[in-house]
Amino acid sequence: MKQGVCLVTGANRGIGFEIARGLAKGGAMVVLLCRDGAKAEAARRAILEETREAEVEILLCDLSVLAAVRRAADDFRTRHDTLHVLVNSAGIFRRERAVTVEGFERVWATNYLSHFLLTHVLLDTLKANAPARIVNVATRTAGLRIDLDNLGLETGYSFSASMGRTKLALILFTMELAQRLRSTGVTVNAMHPGLTKTQLVDELSWPLRALMAVFARSPEKSARTAIFLATSPRVEGVSGKLFADEKEVAIGGQAIEPGLKERLWAESVRSTGVGAE
Repeated sequence: MKQGVCLVTGANRGIGFEIARGLAKGGAMVVLLCRDGAKAEAARRAILEETREAEVEILLCDLSVLAAVRRAADDFRTRHDTLHVLVNSAGIFRRERAVTVEGFERVWATNYLSHFLLTHVLLDTLKANAPARIVNVATRTAGLRIDLDNLGLETGYSFSASMGRTKLALILFTMELAQRLRSTGVTVNAMHPGLTKTQLVDELSWPLRALMAVFARSPEKSARTAIFLATSPRVEGVSGKLFADEKEVAIGGQAIEPGLKERLWAESVRSTGVGAE
């Protein structure tokens, strides 16, 4: 990764921070895409204190707002004409349903739509710098469900339903994008970090927090597979797969339902306007 340019979303804390830190330690120039400027600067300083030769930049963006995502992508392209790795790591939990200024359910907009849009706006830059890689932080597919007729969860909202459909969407996105990127030199894979002790746990109910305290792994350990997918020669040319603990794992459940990834793609294009301009 020496002299490579990497963009990591949600990089000021948790898994995203550890991914950014690991890429910087490997010699990459890392751009931290974060919502909060003060927290982003604290993350940048922490990485620089450990790796003084690292190049680390901040790119501010509220991922819940698609217009802000477009502005951030334009800002990135103004600063850089190279991009070798894009890691879509940012994610939020919400116990109660909320809607963004653009009318999307907030978890859906932040965890999935923003990454669908950001990836598309930066695809030309990734292709121009191939071989390049995209890594989506998702989860294993067992038990995940998505209802394309109720993506906003106007009915049936819950923490698990809101989070699970975004992770499944990222896997479906990974599979479909991999097909569309054949012969471009750009690969895309998803990863399962496992139960992780991060500040996002604060949004959970106390029984779940107690469970996480016992069984969850550290963000540093959870980040390893994403760093592996971003850098390892062992996965050169591998695309459209799901990994956990640096090994490929099966994609199953609703994720392999015929036509589902294509239908989600079409809905995502409609929501984000990608390709419409």
